[in-house]
Amino acid sequence: MSIFETALGICQLTLSMERDESGKSLTRDQIASKVDELLGIPTFSKGVDRERLVKELEELFTVWSNDPSALGNDDDHKQWLSSKRADIQWQFWTRYKSYLTQRVKLGPIAVENVEKLTDEVLGRLEDPSRDGSWDRRGLVMGHVQSGKTASYTGLICKAADAGYKVIIVLAGLHNNLRSQTQVRLDEGFLGYKAVPPGVDGASFEKTGVAEFGTGPKADSVTNRYENGDFNKRVADQFGIHPGGNPLLFVVKKNVTVLKHLLGWIHHSADSKDPETGRKFHRDVPLLIIDDEADQASVDTKTMAIDENGLPDDEHNPTKTNELIRRLLFAFDKSAYVGFTATPYANIFIHEHASTRELGDDLFPRSFIVNLPAPSNYTGAARIFGIVEDIDAGLQEIEPITIIRIVSDHAASNLRDETEGWMPPKLLDRTEHIPLYENERKLPPSLREAILSFLLSTVVRKIREPESLFNSMLIHVVRITNVQGIVRDEVEAEVKAISNRLQNGDGIRMPKIQDEFRNLWEKDYIPTSESTGGHYKLPEWEQVVPQLLSVAKSIEVRAINGSALDALDYEQHKELGLNIIAIGGDKLSRGLTLEGLSVSYFLRSSRMYDTLMQMGRWFGYREKYLDLCRLYTTSDLASWFRHIASATEELRLEFDHMVSIGATPKQYGLKVRAHPALLVTSAVKMKSGTKMSLSYAGDISETIIFSTNESILEKNLAVVNEMLDKLPPHDTGNRVGGYLWHDIDASKVLEFLSLYESHEEARRADTKLLARYIRKQNEHGELISWSVRLVSSGLKDAKDLRNDFSGLSIGATQRSPDKSLEGGIDKFTIKRLVSPSDEGLDLSVSEKEVALQETQRLWGVSKRKNKSEIPPDKPSGQGIRFARPKERGMLIIYPLDSTEAGLPISPPIVGIALSFPQSDTAREITYTVNNVFSQVGDYDDF
Repeated sequence: MSIFETALGICQLTLSMERDESGKSLTRDQIASKVDELLGIPTFSKGVDRERLVKELEELFTVWSNDPSALGNDDDHKQWLSSKRADIQWQFWTRYKSYLTQRVKLGPIAVENVEKLTDEVLGRLEDPSRDGSWDRRGLVMGHVQSGKTASYTGLICKAADAGYKVIIVLAGLHNNLRSQTQVRLDEGFLGYKAVPPGVDGASFEKTGVAEFGTGPKADSVTNRYENGDFNKRVADQFGIHPGGNPLLFVVKKNVTVLKHLLGWIHHSADSKDPETGRKFHRDVPLLIIDDEADQASVDTKTMAIDENGLPDDEHNPTKTNELIRRLLFAFDKSAYVGFTATPYANIFIHEHASTRELGDDLFPRSFIVNLPAPSNYTGAARIFGIVEDIDAGLQEIEPITIIRIVSDHAASNLRDETEGWMPPKLLDRTEHIPLYENERKLPPSLREAILSFLLSTVVRKIREPESLFNSMLIHVVRITNVQGIVRDEVEAEVKAISNRLQNGDGIRMPKIQDEFRNLWEKDYIPTSESTGGHYKLPEWEQVVPQLLSVAKSIEVRAINGSALDALDYEQHKELGLNIIAIGGDKLSRGLTLEGLSVSYFLRSSRMYDTLMQMGRWFGYREKYLDLCRLYTTSDLASWFRHIASATEELRLEFDHMVSIGATPKQYGLKVRAHPALLVTSAVKMKSGTKMSLSYAGDISETIIFSTNESILEKNLAVVNEMLDKLPPHDTGNRVGGYLWHDIDASKVLEFLSLYESHEEARRADTKLLARYIRKQNEHGELISWSVRLVSSGLKDAKDLRNDFSGLSIGATQRSPDKSLEGGIDKFTIKRLVSPSDEGLDLSVSEKEVALQETQRLWGVSKRKNKSEIPPDKPSGQGIRFARPKERGMLIIYPLDSTEAGLPISPPIVGIALSFPQSDTAREITYTVNNVFSQVGDYDDF
């Protein structure tokens, strides 16, 4: 152990004691004070880098996180954990906790978070010693690349300590993820490297937690190797009967594998149901952990629904779903816990689906736990930002400056999107040859990304002088043979860079060092300065000498799903590994790329869960966040930003439902009523079925606009046509705008039928908005409207007097979203509505009610980072709570088109509709078809 590691360990111990006394995260000053005390000792006064020591301790002790929250249903559940905690010997957990602290080097708050989550979930499972039959189903919502494996490993340890005897981990669809999961459970739970059946147990090599005590014994039926999954050969050779030591299975969600596993379990069953003939294990508690529970586990077959709204009890589900349910049904005591960062498909499982042969479907009826991300997690909100939405409780988050927009991956004529290196739409996908300027070479953006990866790797090597893993992700296409061509092109480029660094450049070629230097000065220096924190770049003179050795060390690989891909990191622990990984579906979910710094991402999807799972760049990057880069298109960046906001809004809604004591079933219904975009694939929501949607208590606003001049002229004409039909207004003062009261709903409906919103502005889809209003009109709601035409009071606002029926209007200025520049024929902003505009039609008494509701919501909020003093202005939620059910509000924003780069075009017209809350809100319905991206094609009902 080096003197630095010794100093780090001593400081960590003393600071942990100090934190335990206060119960709070520590400040930088407190940490620096302890460091200075230690460095005052002669042994440590020399040879220890003070700033590095302070920084590493700061990363451990200044992290904070909200506690996990849960929706629960305690029907047929007995509380047990608190009363039995002292009687359980927590041997598996104790050594795993030591492993996390001392070997993985997790900070005390991170370990505390794992412990809180495992206690929360274990307590909601059943006491394994409870008599009789029981069956618990739950879901844990985490974040992409946020440490779900560490969390469910902790749960497995505690469940084994408590008495669960069979533990099945469903570890994705591919060998690499299954093997990676087995390796981590070998280290965190078993304490040895599991080997195939028939190998002498004495040859088991110790690993991971074995360093922290021999502990209890658990047996593993599966192992970490290519053929280590469960199969018939394993079934024939494995002679251990369930019920003794905890028995671990780590298996793929593969029909053949699950059939073999189910056959072995049935063969070893000790009981049989006399009525149905069902074979099962009695008094052998089963725990199934379903990693990436929204993938493959969800039944995607169309289900018949009877006249009472109940599913067909003879329904035949998809095979994987059926086999998972049969596994659960093969034990009289069973618990199922799904883990996923994208729970949309799981929440849409029908809560009453059940059959005699299979039991209940996998809806998380017992509990849903929301695991908040700690403050040091870099997720979608931090990378892409969040648009402020006061009504939804969303605070604006500016994106960090690591996104680089790619536009050279396709030909300049993007209308057909079929030409170029990697065009969005490939005419013949399997035969596509990636060409740039008709040559087998990379587009400049990808070449720059590779140069960035080399720079980032060098800086990490200087900052952290130990063996490191450094990864670059290239995810541009799902077709494997095209990935192979990309791999060849990337490998050729890396070799060319290495040769130029070693041998110099031709007479007429620019010097490769100058290219690196230019990227360093124009990108790395300003990005590092703007990222925040205490990032510090080395001097350029320190970087240059190491570029060649790093370039030579790069390995370029196409990830094809073999177990070797997952095991390479372990094999290179001593020396580290620098890798450029090129892949598609195998890199889309679950698999961790250690030390990922640069990503080049072009794969498009319009589904929340698919896009979020592709984001391998999310995770923990405390020491090198300023060195990370994401090269992607403006459209994809826009989608990720929307998803970040929508996901955060759903989590806030979850916290609200926890505060009122709602159940998982009610949360599922609430999600269905949320006017969101493409949450998951159509088949996961049962293709052809009706999906419910409600705008009650919500605001819908346009943030994406067409820049097509004919559309701008049309929408301007539609606004003027409406204004001509409204009562006359004083045309004198433009400041603030104009407000009309008591406008009949028919005028608003006519306006919505004519106004043309951008096809991507689905939160302001005029078809859905109009349909909702008509449904509410049938029940005496939304029959009277306030209409506000907004005018800017800025002195330099563009005068639009001649554009709006002679009314004195100043154009409202909304800046483009700079991180999303580069879109075609569209203008995107962060937020249209100014918070003060939405409540201008309220009476004095209504404003008082709105403020009271806003302050009530503030009071019940459990978010640690909320303001310390109550709000003094009503929020959007409060305004809509106070607004009478009979009255809606339409707000029209004439925007300055010069902000969109259209100096002589008509003004851009944005709209927003504010809807009151309603206990009797009528849901509107539309049919989800197989192409979910065509969500605008609605059937009439």
